[in-house]
Amino acid sequence: MALPLLETRPVTQNARVESFLIGNDESPRRLPDGGRPNPEAFDELIERSYRQIFFHAFKVDREPVLESQLRSGSINTRDFVRGLLLSRRFREGFYRVNSNYRLVEQLIGRVLGRDVHGDQERIAWSIVIAEQGLQAFVDALLESDEYLENFGYDEVPHQRSRVLPGHAKGNLPFNQKAPRYDAYWRDITARRAPADPFGDGSMSPAWVGGEPPAIAKKIWLAFLAIGALEVGRVLLTTAAAILSTG
Repeated sequence: MALPLLETRPVTQNARVESFLIGNDESPRRLPDGGRPNPEAFDELIERSYRQIFFHAFKVDREPVLESQLRSGSINTRDFVRGLLLSRRFREGFYRVNSNYRLVEQLIGRVLGRDVHGDQERIAWSIVIAEQGLQAFVDALLESDEYLENFGYDEVPHQRSRVLPGHAKGNLPFNQKAPRYDAYWRDITARRAPADPFGDGSMSPAWVGGEPPAIAKKIWLAFLAIGALEVGRVLLTTAAAILSTG
């Protein structure tokens, strides 16, 4: 039986303070009401969704099927965000390169637009990820009362109350504060493979402790021995031909 979601208490303040500022990065990011939105409105909404979830999306990372469904009205903005969070790009670039605790921070910040409420919330959601997987975690966030009250079905999630009245400076933007992966993944990768064994920027996860696999070393030594014998044969043949011509 799956464990129920543990109760947590809010600890961050800005996400609980209503912002009255207008015309900044906390302005509503939804399609205009009334009539059929123009293509430019869809373009802006889609680009903002990519920036919020991926920070930046290359052409190969885009989801043309999801974009088409959004433009045709088959799905709403919340479903488009859900598709991006469950896409290959997000799984390979965020889910697989972070621990469960770090993944909780990433999704809370990108989906709910606030900081995590301490270790209690990290542990509670990490249990959901471990037991039910990424999709269950994403569905729980997008269907939560907090998400629906702040963003509804047609608004792109954004960092809430980053700038508050009376504060000279706002909080650091989430994408700058929480990069795609941190030192945890870099350290693991460094232990699994040398930084650049072939000089072309590639890394092989099969390398351990700076050494290639044993079978690879044996194959390499065999080729080296064969090459040395062949070079010696050519040199001896050449020398014999020179001496025979007198």
